[in-house]
Parts: sequence; structure tokens; C-alpha cells
Amino acid sequence: MTALTPPPGPDDHTRGRADARFTLVEYGDFECPHCARAAPVIRQALQEYPDRIRFVFRHYPIVISHRDAHFAAQAAEAAAAQGRFWEIHDLLFERQAALGREALVGYAHELGLDADRVRADLDSGAHIERVDRDLESGDASGVRWTPTFYLNGDRLGPLPDPAELLSLIRSA
Repeated sequence: MTALTPPPGPDDHTRGRADARFTLVEYGDFECPHCARAAPVIRQALQEYPDRIRFVFRHYPIVISHRDAHFAAQAAEAAAAQGRFWEIHDLLFERQAALGREALVGYAHELGLDADRVRADLDSGAHIERVDRDLESGDASGVRWTPTFYLNGDRLGPLPDPAELLSLIRSA
């Protein structure tokens, strides 16, 4: 197993209690179909065990096979700058077939965000550094595919089936 580097911190996107017994970290890609299948499973686990699990999402866009993934991650960060990361996180996985610039700005508008600000952030590359920082931490942690999960700092093996992930969380 490879250890998570760095451990979750205040700049990470988290759901759940900070003092939860288990911290599940995902390195994900908004264009990855496996990540999209895992997203509702993670939401279900958080609903079932709200006091026991903290979930952390980090960006790991694999642009060699997902050309819009880095741009979608930047849009998620633009939404985070307006306090709405999780809303766009969920929406991007639901609509991952359309992650171009205009679609991303449209999603921002749909969520009630300042879409002009999101557009300006995307055009200026305002959040590239933030996304790249997650990528670098993923590389340092041994990430090679998405999704890659870490439970309490230890990497889990490849999980092809989201039900397997839920089963693992339940057994922990």
C-alpha cells in the first residue's frame, strides 16, 4: 500500500465530520466513468454513517484520455470560490458527457452561481494551480488511475465495482 501525501488539510474539499473515525480520500476525474459510478455510493455511505466517515475529494484529471477533465476541475474550483464545490461536484458527475466551457458556465448559472465570474476564472486560468497541486499530491501518493481511494491514509486496491467500495466502508 502507498500512503497518502499530504494528509487531509484545511484546503481540501470535505464532507462529513472532521473528527470522524474514518477518512476516505478520493483522487477523481470528472470525466472518468468509474468516478461517476462511485459518487452516489460515497453519498450513500455518508448518509448511512454521518458520524463515522469524512470524505475528501482531490482532483486527478487524466487529460491524456479525458480532454475536458482539467477544465472541469477548474470549474469546480471556480464554484468552490463561491462556496458551492459539492453542488457542482455532483452535477459534473451526473453530466460528464458535456464538460466543455459553455456547458460548465451553464451549470454554474443553473446552480445560481455568478456565471460571469466562473467564465472569467476559466478564461484566466485562476484555478489551474489549485488543480495541479492536487495532481502533484496524487503523484506523490502513488495515484495511477481514477478513482483512487485512501482509507485513513492507506491506498485501497483497485475497486472496479462501486458496491465493493460500499461493502468495504460498511465493514470498516
